[in-house]
Amino acid sequence: MKGIIGKKLGMSQVFDPETGVVTPVTVIEAGPCPVTQVRSVETDGYEAVQLAFEPVADRKISKPEIGHLRKSGTGAHRQLVEFRGEATVAVGDHVTVEAFAPGDKIKVSGTSIGKGFAGTIKRHNFHRGPMSHGSHNKRAPGSIGASATPSRVMKGMKMSGHMGAKRRTQVGLTVFAIEVERNLILVKGAVPGPRNGFVEIREEA
Repeated sequence: MKGIIGKKLGMSQVFDPETGVVTPVTVIEAGPCPVTQVRSVETDGYEAVQLAFEPVADRKISKPEIGHLRKSGTGAHRQLVEFRGEATVAVGDHVTVEAFAPGDKIKVSGTSIGKGFAGTIKRHNFHRGPMSHGSHNKRAPGSIGASATPSRVMKGMKMSGHMGAKRRTQVGLTVFAIEVERNLILVKGAVPGPRNGFVEIREEA
């Protein structure tokens, strides 16, 4: 299982002077990520590799985390993520963008941009009512349940509320290019999350 942790720097575009094609890309600064733990079926019941990302001062993480990282000979890091799958690396190794190549099929996970409190039109793509004079259904959500039966609002009803700021995974992406010197991965298309948000890049099975 190939995987790496990165930070979304933003979107850009790459222009091909020969064909004139403009490709939208997301620039991600990924790695180098030290391997802090390797899980096996014998000891943990499953196979996985734990990676760390973005070194920080010891005071910015908890003491249990510091002790855990010191076992692997690694300093304090802001992010720890496990990648399920067969381990091809050992504790102390570093995973870099060289693990991927242009053309690789990947999926990227991150926390979507928070939109705050939103109504049903923006949050669930509801249609509004007529805007003519006398209408009482401008941007109202409409009926949310029956009166006598069941005499309550059913759970899961699409209503106004907090929008965004949830974990999302974008599948079907492709690695456009990599820059080993600057630890950059250029992904064709858009990925979840705001600028400088943490993302997890995995190969797509």
